[in-house]
Amino acid sequence: MSQPRIRHLAIISRDPVKLSEFYQSVFEMELIHVSPHGRAFYLSDGYLTLAILPHRLEGEAAVGINHFGWSVEDSADFSDKLVAAGVEEPKARPSTRPFAELRGVDPEGNQFDLSEHGFDQVEYAAERAKKKTLANS
Repeated sequence: MSQPRIRHLAIISRDPVKLSEFYQSVFEMELIHVSPHGRAFYLSDGYLTLAILPHRLEGEAAVGINHFGWSVEDSADFSDKLVAAGVEEPKARPSTRPFAELRGVDPEGNQFDLSEHGFDQVEYAAERAKKKTLANS
């Protein structure tokens, strides 16, 4: 099995449009996806994806780094490893999230995503389920 790799970082922003434009302009990141509500932006440098997510003033999330994401071959295997390490079993991400299947936490509560399909392509849960069905038939 290949080594897991950090391939995704998410930032909570008070002005996601401006921050997205900054990273596209200064660091030449490519815009790869805009959320259906048009407030979250997903950029890539060809290796790492950067999610710029809107801050909700009524929310408690601090501005800045929100979570990072691991690209893994087998999320079930990593779930077992996390539980064995004494942390809570990762939970399924909402089906409307196109990049990661699971969300977990480390012993200090830092959040991370686990993704088998990767962070460089938009793929919703329904599409992943359809692929699994086709692969198993």
